Amino acid sequence: MTTAHVGHLLDWLRDAYAMEQQAEVMLKDLVERLEHYPQLRAHMEDHLEDTRKQQVLLKGCIERLGSSPSMLKDLMGRVMAFGQSVSGMAVSDEVVKGAMSTYVFTHMEIASYTILIAAARAIGDNETQRVCESILQQEIAMAEWLRGHLPEVTQAFLARSATPGMNAKR
Repeated sequence: MTTAHVGHLLDWLRDAYAMEQQAEVMLKDLVERLEHYPQLRAHMEDHLEDTRKQQVLLKGCIERLGSSPSMLKDLMGRVMAFGQSVSGMAVSDEVVKGAMSTYVFTHMEIASYTILIAAARAIGDNETQRVCESILQQEIAMAEWLRGHLPEVTQAFLARSATPGMNAKR
């Protein structure tokens, strides 16, 4: 294991930690605004709780390697999440765009954890590898759930938007 490899792993762990903070803000904002889609809201709430637990696990990996999360990356992630949340409020199909954005973001998380697992394996960091494999399974499950339910969310939105006086946006 080279110092450079550990440095890369730490950088990517910090990126993942900031990514999960960004996910927390996005999910929290979406959950707070989902009014008419209870199944989607419940699943997003569950994933929000998973996201918070993932942050704790990632922070533990970073600290075990003798470092700390990046305040700059964390701040940038939160600012980006805020911008995404604000832009979501401006569209008439917020629920559809929010579900779609979550699906896309989850795939970025899947890629990140796939890379982290390979890096941890390369340097022999079995604990980080185990943590990232566990998180990866949660992200894959979320992506699969969303993929299976995007048509349902879309159909519910379309039905609500076609009904006079019914709010479909959220």
